[in-house]
Amino acid sequence: MNPLSQAHCEACRAGAPQVSDAELAELIRQIPDWNIEVRDGVMQLEKLFGFPDFQHALAFTNAVGAIAEAQGHHPALLTEWGKVTVTWWTHKIGGLHRNDFIMAARTDQLAKTA
Repeated sequence: MNPLSQAHCEACRAGAPQVSDAELAELIRQIPDWNIEVRDGVMQLEKLFGFPDFQHALAFTNAVGAIAEAQGHHPALLTEWGKVTVTWWTHKIGGLHRNDFIMAARTDQLAKTA
């Protein structure tokens, strides 16, 4: 189990600092299958998860939605037949916070049981 998935998210306010370059390098090593995407100047974490059919993809989407709601931290979720794209970033700060890496690790844990 990834220790990052057991970490606690902290309340994030507007103006909170984004992860530093050093933090980014250390945190991304803990979730190696995630990609960093930059959209409109905003750095985001993204990963595509594969499933055998739409029903499994939808169940995974709902499970990610449940953990997101519990933390008050919500990703972009694109659900298609046999795949779900999950994108985490912190809207309030327009970039990546440690919480995004925690939630990415938790998403990986969910995928192992999906």
